[in-house]
Amino acid sequence: MQKYKGYFIDLDGTIYAGNKRIPAAKRFIEKLQKNNIKFLFVTNNTTKMPIDVVKNLSYNHDIHVNEDNVYTAGLATADYMNKIADEKHRKVYIVGEKGLITALRNKNFQIVDNEQPDYVVVGLDSDVTYEKLSKAVLYIRAGAKFIGTNPDSNIPNEKGMLPGAGALVDLVRYATQKEPTFIGKPESIILENALDRIHLHKDDVVMVGDNYMTDISAGINFGIDTLLVYSGLSTKKQVSQMNVKPTNEIDSLDDWQL
Repeated sequence: MQKYKGYFIDLDGTIYAGNKRIPAAKRFIEKLQKNNIKFLFVTNNTTKMPIDVVKNLSYNHDIHVNEDNVYTAGLATADYMNKIADEKHRKVYIVGEKGLITALRNKNFQIVDNEQPDYVVVGLDSDVTYEKLSKAVLYIRAGAKFIGTNPDSNIPNEKGMLPGAGALVDLVRYATQKEPTFIGKPESIILENALDRIHLHKDDVVMVGDNYMTDISAGINFGIDTLLVYSGLSTKKQVSQMNVKPTNEIDSLDDWQL
């Protein structure tokens, strides 16, 4: 069993199950901290800032980390755009919430509403309107670069499986006939940026998650080792039918030796 210097870790389904605690996850994180092993929670969430994730982990799950341990798709979007944008082209129209807006502002992007932007970014937005989506479509058709924060079709909620960011991105894609650049899992951009943050090499890190289609596929696409834990979405039967298997599979994070 390989010893990794760094861990990229999914949240929902891996560290907690909605509002329900996963005791093995708390023990796993505490072992990483005790052994001074680097880790990042890599999440497709764009509505929250890292401080919000930290507070949720602390108050609801008794897991105590800091903001530097959290890397959201909102932060990854801002980092990606900061790499490709020059100083003169930093106007952005956003369909999204606080976490995404704040991340882009912190990278000195100008958030615009009623003028042609250089970029249109579409993420999860619980207050989305027809007008918001219409502006996104019109701006992209006029030449703005189209970026989707993540392709998640649904998000789990106490009501059921609600529309995710990918559902909104797909509406805009259908109306513009333009393909977006996706940032979040299972795409590689978020992990590439996460690797820059953790200052390690590909061979040193592993992607940990419960969902083969997002977490594990992201690791496979990026070319790093993966660790699938059967505490959430994917089942052994489903994974057995995949052409590319996870590097490692466990029933519980208690089963993993650092």
